[in-house]
Amino acid sequence: MIAVNEYMRDLLLETHDLESFLNALTHVSAQALSESGEPVHCGITLRRHKRAGTVASNSALAQELDEIQYSFGEGPCLSACKEQRTILINDIERDGRWPAYFEAISSAGVRSMLAVPFSLDSEDTAAINIYSMSKNAFDQQDVTQVEGYAEQASALLNLAVRLARHRDNEENLRLAMESRTTIDLAVGIIMGQNKCSQERAVEILKSASSSRNIKLRHVAEAVIASTTNQPIGTHFDA
Repeated sequence: MIAVNEYMRDLLLETHDLESFLNALTHVSAQALSESGEPVHCGITLRRHKRAGTVASNSALAQELDEIQYSFGEGPCLSACKEQRTILINDIERDGRWPAYFEAISSAGVRSMLAVPFSLDSEDTAAINIYSMSKNAFDQQDVTQVEGYAEQASALLNLAVRLARHRDNEENLRLAMESRTTIDLAVGIIMGQNKCSQERAVEILKSASSSRNIKLRHVAEAVIASTTNQPIGTHFDA
């Protein structure tokens, strides 16, 4: 087994792009665990907002095997994420925990799997999933090494998740401000057309939204569109 922990530390320090680092991690992991000449396939699952997706992989097969697992909603990698523990499958034909998933991937030749969770400081979870076409492909030394990779990568993944959450919050705030501006414009139009107060204009807008079962912003957009042929926009548009 090649000792690559020092290489992983250097890679973590030198790589500024998360996707590049995680893809490099899958290739390093696969290479280190393929020394016997039997290739392995590696993917990294990130579960955010209760949805799982593969954020990096060393092969198209790894990506496909991960996505099949997501379609079943259960499997070794998803359980490693949820339970925050390492899961080792020595032979999918003899392991009875996820029979439907194992049957679905058996035609690809997969025989053993290893799933190791990352440590994230949030409700988001992640794990590295490794597939082999040989049974009993991973020993305790392999498990320890992959757990070491996951531990080192967790710091960068934590940072990336925090940045993604910050971007999500910024986008939600921007959309809320755009929506508020659109509604305010529509209220002004209704006040002018009906010679009514702001409170009455808001009531009219809300009543139309409720009776038509349409979101308030969409009703406001329709009000604005009825008075102009110009595209609807706000000063928040990029």
